[in-house]
Amino acid sequence: MAIYPSGDPGFVPQAFGWTVECFTGHHLGYQAIDARYHDLEHTLQGTLCMVRLLLGRHRAGVQPALAERTFRLGLLAILFHDTGYLKKRDDLAGSGAKYTVTHVARSADFAGQLLSEKGFHQKDIQAVQNMIRCTGLNTKLDAIPFDNEEERIAGYALATGDLLGQMAAEDYVEKLPILYGEFAEAVTYSGDRTHFVASFLNSQDLVQKTPIFWEASIRPKLENELRGLWRFLTEPYPDGSNGYVARVEANMERIKNHSQPVGAR
Repeated sequence: MAIYPSGDPGFVPQAFGWTVECFTGHHLGYQAIDARYHDLEHTLQGTLCMVRLLLGRHRAGVQPALAERTFRLGLLAILFHDTGYLKKRDDLAGSGAKYTVTHVARSADFAGQLLSEKGFHQKDIQAVQNMIRCTGLNTKLDAIPFDNEEERIAGYALATGDLLGQMAAEDYVEKLPILYGEFAEAVTYSGDRTHFVASFLNSQDLVQKTPIFWEASIRPKLENELRGLWRFLTEPYPDGSNGYVARVEANMERIKNHSQPVGAR
């Protein structure tokens, strides 16, 4: 690949193969994903964004450079970051969306179990779990006990890709009511009305508040807590345009203006 030309060419298809098995119900003891928003497409959107970001960072020559090991672990982390929505075979009530409040911890646990089965060392498993924890919206990122700076950068790149990958999608606005449905199910299941997911009255309330959420919460988080890694998505770096941010902002304008769907990329 472009970043590690001498790397193992079999690792990426293997990692994607594991992911597809998990999301399609072919991992022992688990059903196929039935959460309608946090599905395999959502995971792949975030993965593509994260890889593009890390490629941009590599081309910019920023230090510390990420070792191939760190990239591999980061790729596994984002591929498994929403496996906490998967239900076991005997879990027949509701959809995996009911686990929204606890899905980050469940995803870390799932990844730990799977990677242990695949023979990964505990140190690598811990790194993947720490990276997954970066996706929690209220997580104190600087408190996550990463082993080194490279792993922290990969975790922050994961969280950046997770946010931008979904919010820049062509159908993001159309899928917001589906996201609300997941939130509502999670509140009913958990009974937790203090969590962020309980802060919306209905699907339209979520849609209308999304531009404020972007401007007041997500954009500052990307710039500050996540160290502005989104800048490596600009083409060319550092003064080019950032297609992901442009598409997010176009989606926010659609909501504010009740305009027609944004055209294809």
